[in-house]
Amino acid sequence: MIKYFLGFFLMITSSSLIACNNDAQDTIIKSVNDFEKDIAKVNTQILDVRTMEEYQSGHIKNALLADWTKPDEFEYRTQSLDKSKTVYVYCLSGARSLKAAEWLKAKGYMVYNLAGGMMAWKREGKPIEGINNVKQISLKEYQSQIPSDKTVLVDVGATWCPPCKKMEPIIDSLLKADGNRFVLVRINGGEQSEICKEIKIDVFPTFIIYKQGKEVWRDSGLIEAKKITASF
Repeated sequence: MIKYFLGFFLMITSSSLIACNNDAQDTIIKSVNDFEKDIAKVNTQILDVRTMEEYQSGHIKNALLADWTKPDEFEYRTQSLDKSKTVYVYCLSGARSLKAAEWLKAKGYMVYNLAGGMMAWKREGKPIEGINNVKQISLKEYQSQIPSDKTVLVDVGATWCPPCKKMEPIIDSLLKADGNRFVLVRINGGEQSEICKEIKIDVFPTFIIYKQGKEVWRDSGLIEAKKITASF
């Protein structure tokens, strides 16, 4: 009788653990084909949690970037994600992105992880985008875009940067409303790493205002439009 109850208990416990694990996987793991179908829908966000170097070696179209190995950077960038939209995360093999997905899920996001990561994505022959042989802007070329007789707002961001995406419509609205007061220069810092080093930028987005060809103001991250215009 004792053996019977012990066996029954172990069977129930094992079944419960399997069910729990399957439930967790059903809510967080997506196969390559399902992942691809889902990210083609509207109201989705794709998040690459690899390093910058890995991202530049090839990434999924429209993927944003937040390096999971840099906790402060990851938290800062993911703050700009929209909680009303599902987040689809991936890394190289699926391990880092699983941890990132669990972290995001705990923060209230609806999250799915790509099973097998980019390795599986490539193995299935899915499309990949990358940055190849981008001509770097020299400091002289950068300075030539800043006329000394005008107020210039430089917006340094990246296509994969969540806060940059959030600031983009704010800057566009500012340009539409006050475009006669300043010249806007946009720099893709994700591609132009050399000029970012020259002008000492390590956070995206970064905004710089020049007057008479000289820098008079600088700030980074999510900024209200009035804070920018106050420095014109």
